[in-house]
Amino acid sequence: MTIIQLTLTVCLILIGIYMYTRLRSTLLDVILILLATGTGIFFVLFPDFTTQLAHWMGVGRGVDLLLYLGFLFLFFLIIKLYARIRKMEHNFTEVVRNKSIKDAENLEKKN
Repeated sequence: MTIIQLTLTVCLILIGIYMYTRLRSTLLDVILILLATGTGIFFVLFPDFTTQLAHWMGVGRGVDLLLYLGFLFLFFLIIKLYARIRKMEHNFTEVVRNKSIKDAENLEKKN
């Protein structure tokens, strides 16, 4: 095992532990964290496998394949976060609108 493999493996384990302590709300979260951490460690320990997988998919190097997949994953996360922010904005608008209407009705009743 090289120094970079050891470093990356330790970092992946620490990230997995950190994510587990943050997202241990459901069994699905735990499974996804373990799957992502395990896959990352596998790719770090067996880099030739990623190259073989990349060649099978028509990509030159394993690093390129991981970069492409990482880009797609980040794009998915950005879209998901954007949708969640839009939903929160909509909910906030509804709450403020309903509160304003109730305040106006209460003010009208007092007069």
